[in-house]
Amino acid sequence: MTADDKKRIVALDLGKKRVGVAVSDELQIAVRGVRVITREPNERLLAAVQKLIGEFDACALVIGLPLNFDGSESAGAIEARQIAGFLQNNLTVPVYLQDERLTSREAEEILREQGYDWREIKQRVDMEAAAVILRDFLAAKS
Repeated sequence: MTADDKKRIVALDLGKKRVGVAVSDELQIAVRGVRVITREPNERLLAAVQKLIGEFDACALVIGLPLNFDGSESAGAIEARQIAGFLQNNLTVPVYLQDERLTSREAEEILREQGYDWREIKQRVDMEAAAVILRDFLAAKS
């Protein structure tokens, strides 16, 4: 990805049942959580991601990589790498992995600070975690 890309980036926080989705603005400065989608088998997840890429005219996809606290690969990290590889082989945009350690906890704290109650936090935490993943990716890129 080049520094002069002036398109959005989509990020995913892959959960066992739900996938949080976030998107950047065209200048890749601001980030917002946009929705939560149901976790699907790879082919249906691919279709959903293709739709997201088209909807936001995105130039890249970022997927959260759930490493263990010591930096070693968890079972979830291995699965995230497999899904990222599958998506990379079937999408026209590059797919990147971003360390997502503690993003769910950070997302919960952000939502609490914004005044959401526990029910609302439960509904929004996946997309906010995707936003944290994307913010971290953009910060590391610049």
